Amino acid sequence: MQLPVVYQKAKDKVFMIWTTLQPWLTVHVGLASSAKAIIILEQCGKNKGYQEMDACGFHPEGGCCMLDGPEKIESTINMKTLWKNISVEGIDIIFSRDAGRYICDYTYYASLYYGKGRAAFIHVPPLSKSITADFLGKALQTIILEMLKQCGEERE
Repeated sequence: MQLPVVYQKAKDKVFMIWTTLQPWLTVHVGLASSAKAIIILEQCGKNKGYQEMDACGFHPEGGCCMLDGPEKIESTINMKTLWKNISVEGIDIIFSRDAGRYICDYTYYASLYYGKGRAAFIHVPPLSKSITADFLGKALQTIILEMLKQCGEERE
């Protein structure tokens, strides 16, 4: 499902995902236009600091995602372990604790909030001659399968 680059609409769609589909895990993928050949595994979402305007020229009241939410929420997926245990030939994978205070981080925080931590966020580079859609799809499949293994271990 593609989310709009609009804070409130993206948050509404995330809420809808968690309340109607009720997934065990939601994996969000966002574009990191400055990353040329890097996949970034994001560990946590932050609640405050959203001052940059969205595609409609708005930002959340008080720069906050959830007025009653904690400062940050960690994913139940251990991205650091994932990062250490996975490799994809032809692209670097890095671990991060800061998804950037724009729609990506906002969406991730909302999903972590509604899903009680059962969400993941992956920043990907733009498509190029070396990073094709097929290549990126296979890399994401490898990463998500490892996430699902962690979920399986957690559920046992």
